[in-house]
Amino acid sequence: MEAVQVCDVFKFYKKHADSHKFLTIKSALVNKTLFGDIQVGERFEALRGVSFNVEAGRTLGIIGENGSGKSTLLKILAGISKPTAGEVLTRGRISALIELGAGFHPEISGRENIFINGVILGLSRKEIQEKYEEIVRFAELEEFIDNPVKSYSSGMFMRLGFSIAINVNPEILLIDEVLAVGDASFVPKCLDKINEFRRHGKTIIFVSHDLSTIERICDEVIWIKKGLVEMRGYPKRVVDAYLEYVGKKDEVKTLVQHGEEEKEAAREREKRWGSREIEIANVRMFDAQGREKYIFQSDEPLAIEFDVTAAGPQDDFVFGIGVFNGEGVHCYGSNTMLENYASESIAGSGRVRLQVPALNLVNGTYFLDIAAHKRDGYPFDYHHFQYSFRVTSSHRDVGIARIPHQWMFSGGIHFKKNENP
Repeated sequence: MEAVQVCDVFKFYKKHADSHKFLTIKSALVNKTLFGDIQVGERFEALRGVSFNVEAGRTLGIIGENGSGKSTLLKILAGISKPTAGEVLTRGRISALIELGAGFHPEISGRENIFINGVILGLSRKEIQEKYEEIVRFAELEEFIDNPVKSYSSGMFMRLGFSIAINVNPEILLIDEVLAVGDASFVPKCLDKINEFRRHGKTIIFVSHDLSTIERICDEVIWIKKGLVEMRGYPKRVVDAYLEYVGKKDEVKTLVQHGEEEKEAAREREKRWGSREIEIANVRMFDAQGREKYIFQSDEPLAIEFDVTAAGPQDDFVFGIGVFNGEGVHCYGSNTMLENYASESIAGSGRVRLQVPALNLVNGTYFLDIAAHKRDGYPFDYHHFQYSFRVTSSHRDVGIARIPHQWMFSGGIHFKKNENP
């Protein structure tokens, strides 16, 4: 049986004219701009004929870029917004965790908000009273439940909203990106609860940019692109297609804008020092085919290349690189001295190239340090965090590095390896 049916749904928003055009009807008449100014504005098409069904007990993931229509679709499913055209049919009580703090009155306590939200979601006061202790316990807000919610952090908001949403015992649970602001220790509890809902045959529609979680918990995934369903199917297949699309799009954008963006980023972070007796310039990255590139797969080969110019002859010099993740953690570092290259001479200009067979880094954005210095550390030219690249990976491992490995079992241990995890 289908719990959710979405039939050819459109949602249009009107783009309003600029408010500065005129302040009064009189001024508009004087300037003869009245009819031009109050013409219907150009419309923005958030959804353009979206159709899909969700069977009861299934978990559907919705992915897409910002502005693609994902959140608009979820608001329509929740009844918060009405479609411009089309129809949405749902069967069973719906609980939605969509906008952080939506439905909470900031001036009253968490306790009072639980009762108000429970009534809004269709529970009687007696039912709310029975669930109250569990709501507070799950949200981990025992010490703060009588404080006004305006004093809550974003993580506390999320915990209370999620706890209320799941404890009204809905048949359909709608979740938007709010888990992204959750406390690190609380998000696993949320995911465990979602899995418990799945085991009990609840229908879940989950919007997120966390593609690894989407792959892990969803039965199917829909990719929304510019208000249309671009693709629907097995989670890994849809996520891989989406990553390929985003990678190609970002690749073009990065190649076109890389020079100016990197210069601007360098100005913002300006972290460069040294005597410049040897100077580094023109730092670039390439793929295995020699194409300049800044987005790589985890197991893809790459090369880092830069030009060096010596103001005068030098016989004591070292070239080095460092790789840092987006949190500033030093993931890897090496230099020519550590790898037993003994410098002999440099004069004029030259080029340095570091070839990497496979990055073996987990998904994320990384920054490079590039350096030229003497063996004792005296800096000629040190570039810190002035170059970035991105690693995309469908692997689910966590941490910093993808360490090559192989599982082996013996005795009475048996596994069946899934070909499409």
